[in-house]
Amino acid sequence: MPDFTTTDHDELLDLAEEPSAEELQDQVQRAQSELIELKRRQDQIEKEKQRLEELSRRQEELERGRIEMIDKLTRSLLLVQRETEESQRRLEQLHNIQDSFAEHLKELEQVDCKSWGGKELARELTRATGIVDEAKATYARTQAKIAPIEEDEILEEVYGEELGLKGQSFLYWLQCGVAFTLPLLVLGLVAICIWIWHMLTLAPK
Repeated sequence: MPDFTTTDHDELLDLAEEPSAEELQDQVQRAQSELIELKRRQDQIEKEKQRLEELSRRQEELERGRIEMIDKLTRSLLLVQRETEESQRRLEQLHNIQDSFAEHLKELEQVDCKSWGGKELARELTRATGIVDEAKATYARTQAKIAPIEEDEILEEVYGEELGLKGQSFLYWLQCGVAFTLPLLVLGLVAICIWIWHMLTLAPK
C-alpha cells in the first residue's frame, strides 16, 4: 500500500475545512448578482413578450380592418359603378330627348299657314298635320322618362313651403302660441270669477 506523506495529510485537512466568512460573503454576493441578472433578463423577456403580443394584436386588427374595408369598398364600388352607368344612361336619354324636342320645335315654328297658296294648301296642310302629330307622339312617349324630374320639382316646392314655416322667427311662434291659448285663458278667468262669486254668496253673513 502507498504511504501518505505529511503533506498529503495536510491537504486533506484543508479540503475538509469550512469556507471562511469572506468566502461565504463573496459567494452570497455572487449569488445576489446572479439573481439580479436573472431578474433583469426576466424583465427584458417579459417586456419583449408584451411587445410581441401587442404587435400580434395590432396585426390581427389590421387584418380584420383590411378585410372589412375590402368587402365594403368592393360592394360600394359596384353600387357606384351601377349608379354611374345609370346616370350616364339617364343623361344620354335626356340629351336625346332634348335634341328631339328642339328638332320638333324648329319644325313647328317653321310652319306658316298664311304663306300657303291655294294649290299647295292641301299638301302643306297634310305635311304640317304630320309634323304636329309626330311632335305629339314624341312628347307623349317621353313624358314617362322626364316625369321623375317634374315630380322632384313638385316635392321640392312642397317641402320648400314647409321649410319656410320652420324658418319663422321666435316672435312669430310666440304670437301664434298666444293666439292659440288666448281662448283657454279667457275661459279660465271666467271660471275663477264664477267660483269666487259662488264662494262669496255661500259665506255666512
